[in-house]
Amino acid sequence: MTVERTVLLWFGQASQDAATHTNLSAVRTDGKVIWLAGDETATIERLTANDELKPTEYGDERTFRLADFVTLPGEDPDEEADIEGIARTGRFLWAVGSHGLRRRQIKDRHSGPKALKRLSRITGQDNRQILVRIPVVDVDDLPTLVPSATYDGEVHHAAVLAPHENLRELLRYDEHLSAFLAIPSKDNGLDIEGIAVQGDRVYLGLRGPVLRGWAFVLEIRPYVNPAEPTRLRLHEFEDGLPYRKHVLDLDGLGVRDLCPSGEDMLILAGPTMDLDGPVRIYRWLDACRAEMPEIVRADKIRRELELTFGEGDDHAEGIGLIGPAEDGRLLVVYDSPAAARMTDDGAIVADIVRLPS
Repeated sequence: MTVERTVLLWFGQASQDAATHTNLSAVRTDGKVIWLAGDETATIERLTANDELKPTEYGDERTFRLADFVTLPGEDPDEEADIEGIARTGRFLWAVGSHGLRRRQIKDRHSGPKALKRLSRITGQDNRQILVRIPVVDVDDLPTLVPSATYDGEVHHAAVLAPHENLRELLRYDEHLSAFLAIPSKDNGLDIEGIAVQGDRVYLGLRGPVLRGWAFVLEIRPYVNPAEPTRLRLHEFEDGLPYRKHVLDLDGLGVRDLCPSGEDMLILAGPTMDLDGPVRIYRWLDACRAEMPEIVRADKIRRELELTFGEGDDHAEGIGLIGPAEDGRLLVVYDSPAAARMTDDGAIVADIVRLPS
């Protein structure tokens, strides 16, 4: 990977206290702003560029609590939602939680039976089981999340696919994925880590499970019934299911993020298990025109870039096109940034890379 240049991300004190800046899990570019999320909160962050054409830094953070827009399924509205994907298209911003379970970790101070007991504990959080759509309007010339907005004479509300129609429930009888619902996400269990939206199509990339080397992307078609304007529902496909499965040959890797590029889909891919790498960017050709479940291999997908990674740090977690799409520049943000990515005055360094022409 050749880094064309870097940009600085400046976060406020609240995000630094919550470690959002070192747990970045999703990014999407949107004109002069970027939208980000960390996997330890239930918020969306907005940073503004110092130069819309060629930014060198993003700052002036504004935080948006998800609970201010939709009713979250957890008892505590500020319990982490583990947002792993953000999409911005048309008049809405979309966000998706991991939907995964987690296994307790053995820490340095644990040993013997206590360590083994921690490793046996599996927990879940209701706020992780969400898909959210939030209206966006311009306020002071900046895209801003609002609970509701009127477009072309029609009122649109923030809406959520939860709690009774969350994706875990919809997959419980799936022939490929149901067996992995009870497995923690980092053990090759269900783990949604990317979202992309084109028109009425919503694509969800799965970090896990990966089956015999094949990764999954789910395609859904959400809509809102005017009688329940704050609730997302799903159209059924021809087979009667509310989702469509695409399987992709990513050389054994899982999906870490998705990003539309015209009719194609850029895929950030990495290990499904607790490994550092490899980390790559693939291009799924004509993904947004698929009219049936696809087996994506050979001439339908190509490897674009190899990204660098650290040992225990510097894990690429989000990508977003920056500048004109034809330029092929991507902003890459990292979870667990290496020390070299944290400046002495508190900024985080993100990369801008260029795709092959």
